[in-house]
Amino acid sequence: MKVLNYRFALLAGAIVALSSCGGNSGMKLGDDEFATMTVSSTASEQTTSYPATIKGKQDIEVRPQVSGNIVKLYVDEGATVRKGQALFGIDPTQYAAAVHQAKAAVEMAKSGLNTATLTEQQKRTLHDKHIISDYEYTAAVNQLESAKAQLAQAEASYTAAAQNLGFCTVTSPSNGVVGTFPYRVGALVGPSIAYPLTTVSEIGDMYVYFSMTEKELLKMTKQGTSLKEELAKLPEVELRLIDGTLYDEKGKIDAVSGVIDQNTGSVSMRAVFPNSKNVLRSGGTGNVVFPYKMDGVMIIPQSATQEIQDLKFVWVVGNDNKVVSTQVTVSPLDDGQNYIVTDGLKDGDKIVIEGVQLLSNGQEIKPITKEQARAKYEQHLKDQSEGNIQTAFK
Repeated sequence: MKVLNYRFALLAGAIVALSSCGGNSGMKLGDDEFATMTVSSTASEQTTSYPATIKGKQDIEVRPQVSGNIVKLYVDEGATVRKGQALFGIDPTQYAAAVHQAKAAVEMAKSGLNTATLTEQQKRTLHDKHIISDYEYTAAVNQLESAKAQLAQAEASYTAAAQNLGFCTVTSPSNGVVGTFPYRVGALVGPSIAYPLTTVSEIGDMYVYFSMTEKELLKMTKQGTSLKEELAKLPEVELRLIDGTLYDEKGKIDAVSGVIDQNTGSVSMRAVFPNSKNVLRSGGTGNVVFPYKMDGVMIIPQSATQEIQDLKFVWVVGNDNKVVSTQVTVSPLDDGQNYIVTDGLKDGDKIVIEGVQLLSNGQEIKPITKEQARAKYEQHLKDQSEGNIQTAFK
């Protein structure tokens, strides 16, 4: 009776062990059977992403050039505007009065110039006839020059007054989208205000800034050609928006900073993205998705590797079916299921891809394909569910 109970306990334990594996085909299927694959060189297209900030080609602060109270807002926040379009109206009363005063001064100066001109002409005639002295004629000439200067000064004052009156209508410095308005109707503003009236961002094309490491930059620029030529060769990049979706336009890297950040060892880069639909806004964030094409690499499942002190190893099957632990170098880019092996394996090598934790150096195995392993595993599950105990754990 005790022997029967003992066997039943072993059987139950085996069933629990098998059940705990679930759908994992990495379990060992026989005393010496292991799933293997033969590796070969291939090309791999991978992507990596870099945190990025989005800015308009120009973010121009709009500040008033005259002081006064805001009397009108011509547009609302977030409006798309064109260069020269009115944005704010500042009370023009005092500046209009200054224009009228300056205009009157111009008319007065013109009248004075006319009088001085006539006087000079009269004095010249008398001087030519030797009726008046040189001194008296020279005085008339000087008065004429003074009248000309007064007119020029009056006209300059008029121009300045008219310009200030024009500044009462604050216009957009470029095409773009206006930002927020910290000041509204009634607010007193002037050239020295703490915050700009608003910011106009040119968003027809957007700059997207991101950083990559110095090592990554060297891979792209140490080919012996100029940086401009290397940038022209780079593939187009994509932009993953803050909501996780991919922006429907692709961008092109057009600039690299000439200075490497000593604290982070990274270099700033810039990509240009078209923004015809105004989806992108200055100040936004996202991730630049950078494609990588790697030639002469080998793709292996992550289940084929063991990690020891940050180093990765695989079991290579020799011609005698004995396994040897072999270190491999993998790319930091992976899809979560496979590794890209850049060194350590050669074409035609056969590696164990499941059950690697059960192996030891020099162990002889019976290689089977992954499909054979899957078929045997599914048969074990079927035998277990049907109660075929003798074959379920064979």
